[in-house]
Amino acid sequence: MEVKSATFGSLQNNCYLITDEISGLSALVDCTEYSEKMKKFIGDAKLEYILLTHGHFDHIGGVKEVKEAYGAKVVIGREDAEMLSSSRRSLAAFSFIHQENTTPDIIVDDGDVITLGSTKLKVLHTPGHTPGGVCYVCDGEIFSGDTLFFCSCGRTDFPGGSSSQIMESLKKIAALNGNLTVYPGHDRFSTLDFEREHNPYMKTV
Repeated sequence: MEVKSATFGSLQNNCYLITDEISGLSALVDCTEYSEKMKKFIGDAKLEYILLTHGHFDHIGGVKEVKEAYGAKVVIGREDAEMLSSSRRSLAAFSFIHQENTTPDIIVDDGDVITLGSTKLKVLHTPGHTPGGVCYVCDGEIFSGDTLFFCSCGRTDFPGGSSSQIMESLKKIAALNGNLTVYPGHDRFSTLDFEREHNPYMKTV
C-alpha cells in the first residue's frame, strides 16, 4: 500500500491518499477542503472512499464536493455521522465557517473492516476527542486522526469530548501489535513504539 500526505487549511490538517498497489484503488483519509491543491493531491486516483477519522469541520470541509466530483463513498464513525449535516455539531458554526452539508455512505463501528482492493483497513473506535472518532489500521500503519499525536493526544474540551474516554482509546492503541507507523491528523508522523515510550499521555495508560 502506498501512502501520500499533504497539509491543508489554516489548522494544518494532514490528509492522506492511500492506494492499494494491486488494484490501483485509493482512499482519502480526511478531507479538509475542496481546492486546486486538493485536486492536484488526488490527481487521477481511482478514489473509492473518503475515510473520516471524525466529524470536526477541519476534517470534513471538502467532503461534499470531493464525493460529488469523484464518486467516492464517505465513511465515518456512527456517533459522528450527524456532524456531516450539522455545522453546530461539527463546530463549523462556532468558527464562522460555512459548511457544505452531506450524508455518509458507510457508517462504521469498532472492528469493522473497509476493503480497498487487496488492502483491509480495520476500524478502531477511539472516542475522547469526539464521540465517534475512529482510527484506521492496516499494513503496519495507523491513521490516528486527532486521537493520537506526536507526544500528545487530542483535545477533550470540545462538546462531546471526554478525557477518560481518550485515555481508554490510547490504551486500546497502545495494545495493538507491532511498531505501527502513526499518521496523525495534525503535526508530524511517528511510530507506535516511540509513542509508547515517550508520549506522556500514553505512558500513563
